[in-house]
Amino acid sequence: MIVSKRKPLKELENLIRNYESFFLVGCAECATLCGSGDDEALLSIKEWITKSGKTVTGWFTPKVGCQILGTKRQINQYKESLNQAQCILVLSCGAGAQTITELFEDKPVIPVNDTLFIGNMRRFREFEERCRACGECLLGITNICVITLCPKSMLNGPCGGYKNGKCEVNPELRCVWIVAYEILEKRKLLEKFYENLHGPKDWSKSNSPRALRIEGKD
Repeated sequence: MIVSKRKPLKELENLIRNYESFFLVGCAECATLCGSGDDEALLSIKEWITKSGKTVTGWFTPKVGCQILGTKRQINQYKESLNQAQCILVLSCGAGAQTITELFEDKPVIPVNDTLFIGNMRRFREFEERCRACGECLLGITNICVITLCPKSMLNGPCGGYKNGKCEVNPELRCVWIVAYEILEKRKLLEKFYENLHGPKDWSKSNSPRALRIEGKD
């Protein structure tokens, strides 16, 4: 999931200072799980805006904020409230904010949230970064993402700086290469650890912007 959190209110105050009326857009997927785009988050921003003497003309939570055509169909019923707003505030990840930017070319769109990382939710609203979306996944070899979890993003490890099984960069962390070794050892797959040494990573696979079109079956 894409993990996001609300920007500091001081920053938002500066971003919206030139506008008096707003329409709010949330997201029923990732941002809802993060508490940054659910109904509670929308109502919190609405209350903050109205306390400052400004107006919220309406709000809407699309099923999937980054789905452009679906959001376009769903939001059409709020046309009147949108017309009354000078600005649209989006409580989702950056992809969701850009969906609204694409759909409403005549209105300024301001993201309420900062997009942080692709991660897992260990417990309710407790998130851990797990994926860098680098375009060349090594999970079939290491079982955990060493590119993301190693602060040095080392392709072969451990590095020479680890000590007592701890990371040189962050001594509070276990060296991810040792963790990967233990996982493969437990699963009797250590041959992967020794047979798949890597040369320099092909970072061209993560060049931005990227796109993917999945063709239908014949």
